Amino acid sequence: QVQLVESGGGLVQAGGSLRLSCAASGRTFSGYAMAWFRQAPGKEREFVAGTRRSGRTTYYEDYADSVKGRFTISRDDAKNAVYLQMNSLKPEDTAVYSCAAAGSYNIVSTNGDGFDYWGQGTQVTVSS
Repeated sequence: QVQLVESGGGLVQAGGSLRLSCAASGRTFSGYAMAWFRQAPGKEREFVAGTRRSGRTTYYEDYADSVKGRFTISRDDAKNAVYLQMNSLKPEDTAVYSCAAAGSYNIVSTNGDGFDYWGQGTQVTVSS
């Protein structure tokens, strides 16, 4: 049984930092794309950051324009985990953050296509 479990969410003041963790179990995701998405009340699900293969051997990171320079995605394949370091948080970052993992080596999309496994999400609330 494949599971993705997020942790690290909480309440933080604007300008503060949080680090989200996503632990996967049930299979390895080494070499597969993994990403973070978020969804705020009344809003569409939004891509935040992702890590994917570029070429044969390296990972490439992608970021939404709204978080570039503030958020950093990283992964530890030995631990089957992906992380999201969030700095300089803003109230508009408030959302439920979910991690996702691809189920194949096929192309993935920022709309969520290609990500076959999803965690339950963790709440991030940023106060002004």
